[in-house]
Amino acid sequence: MDHLWTDGPADVKAVYQAVGRPRRITLNTVQSTVERLYRKGLLERGKVSHAYVYAPRLTREEFGARIMHELVRDLLGGTIEPVLAAFVDLTARTGGDELARLERLVAARRGRGSR
Repeated sequence: MDHLWTDGPADVKAVYQAVGRPRRITLNTVQSTVERLYRKGLLERGKVSHAYVYAPRLTREEFGARIMHELVRDLLGGTIEPVLAAFVDLTARTGGDELARLERLVAARRGRGSR
């Protein structure tokens, strides 16, 4: 994922050259990993000539947010409300400017829809 975020879309052989070969990971392992990431919806792919070219479906930031959301949800048994409340309380304690910034971020997210 890091290679695709940094260098852009690539086929498996390019990912292998950049990531697999330096780490002594086989081409088959890289192929399997990329395919799993595709099946999990983390990568998209398009056919170019005889090979698939893969690209991330999420930005690095979106991926991080997704992982954090899933982790917190799983740790708290399906709800994230206690974390949200704690986050708002912490933000409010840092000062009015940060709370206003949080409100702007929430408004902006509402404007573009949640993912």
